[in-house]
Formats: sequence, C-alpha cells, structure tokens
Amino acid sequence: MVMDFKPDKPIYQQLIDKVSSEIIRGERNAGDKLPSVRELAVETGVNANTMQRVYREMEQQGIVETKRGQGTFVTENLERLQELRTEMKQLYIEAFVQDMSELGFTLDEMVDGLVHYQGEREGKNDYTE
Repeated sequence: MVMDFKPDKPIYQQLIDKVSSEIIRGERNAGDKLPSVRELAVETGVNANTMQRVYREMEQQGIVETKRGQGTFVTENLERLQELRTEMKQLYIEAFVQDMSELGFTLDEMVDGLVHYQGEREGKNDYTE
C-alpha cells in the first residue's frame, strides 16, 4: 500500500508516525519483527534510504532495536512503549487545541464538542447544549 504523504511534514517523520501508531494500536507488539527496510520501502513507496533513516531514528528514540543478522524489532521495553503512547497522545492533543484555538473556540467549547462527539459515536442522543 503506497502512502499518500502530506507536503507539510518530512516523509521520514510521517513514516515514523505511521509505524509508531501501529505500535500504539497494538498492530505491532513488543518484540515483533518489523519488515526489512527494502520490504517496507516497497510497501510505502519510498526510497530504501528513507526507510533506513526511519529505522535509525526510531532506534535512537528507543522504539525499535536492531539485532545484527536478524532484523529490526519493536522494543521489549514496555515502559518506553508507554512513554511513546503518552508522547503521541500529547502531540495530537496539542495539534487539536492549537487548531481549534486558531478557529476561535474556547477550551469549554472544545470539551463540550468532544463530549457531544463521543456521545454520538456511542449512540447516545441525550446530549443537550
């Protein structure tokens, strides 16, 4: 599946975010072997050098570990994976709040909107403004 990349963020960072999201969602678990650099490069439609940078950056961040002759694996450090989850949550919250603030919404309006949205997702129609 070739990815569609956004022009406002480096491709390698978007790929780090993609793999990190897969880990957070449980699609890739602690200790799981990741596809080879070449396999993932073909799958995502990027140059193998870009994919190598992704793995290198993720290793520096402690998200993956490379085992010589065996490949690259999701870290088995569960504390680091929990930190990753918290970091990603914070990034998304910051982006949401910044975007909504730029549109002129107050924090109370954001919270009310989230409560309303979640109620609709759960099938509750008893929300009143």
